[in-house]
Amino acid sequence: MKIRVWDLPTRLFHWMLAVAVVALVATAQVGGEAMVWHFRLGYLVLALLLFRGAWGLVGGYWSRFASFVRGPAAVWRYLRGRGEPLQAVGHTPLGSLSVLAMLLALAAQVGSGLFADDEIATTGPFAAQVSTALSLRLTWYHTVIGEPLVIGLVLLHLAAIGYYAGVRRQNLLGPMCSGDKEVDMAAPASRDSAATRAGALVVFAVALAAVAALLQMAG
Repeated sequence: MKIRVWDLPTRLFHWMLAVAVVALVATAQVGGEAMVWHFRLGYLVLALLLFRGAWGLVGGYWSRFASFVRGPAAVWRYLRGRGEPLQAVGHTPLGSLSVLAMLLALAAQVGSGLFADDEIATTGPFAAQVSTALSLRLTWYHTVIGEPLVIGLVLLHLAAIGYYAGVRRQNLLGPMCSGDKEVDMAAPASRDSAATRAGALVVFAVALAAVAALLQMAG
């Protein structure tokens, strides 16, 4: 039986975030004039994270945090092969940890970037709002801890996709492209109607407006 697992807004978020993160890493390595786009991409990622936070509350069933965020006990049962069958439909308990780690790491990376100062030619919009010492500590985190952490999580994510494809014979990319997944049990489907998509567009517009307002505060 085929059901809609990932609604269109969730899929667009996923692929937009993936492209933005790759471009962020690339522009950081190039430096110079590319840093203009580095900051623009950072603002986009911030808007995407705000959208995902809201969509995790009101989005399609399998996109909601309530459907996949589990405690340590559930993760341990899953690792021992005693997880609930429905946990294999959307994000598994272990996969949910990866999702949350990525979202939190990106939030910390974007947040620290807002206050960063490379002491050469690039400063975040809020660098002048904090002490030089704090700005430099956040810059250190952004470049020495945050960037390798995000890259490591991305590589771990890709390795997990490869493992599921090669070892467990499960295609994780297909459903994230089409939205649909074959399941062998009764499972709830995610809403993905025109009204749902229009609502997601409004949520994303609000997220963009919030980022614009935040930058306006920086002067």
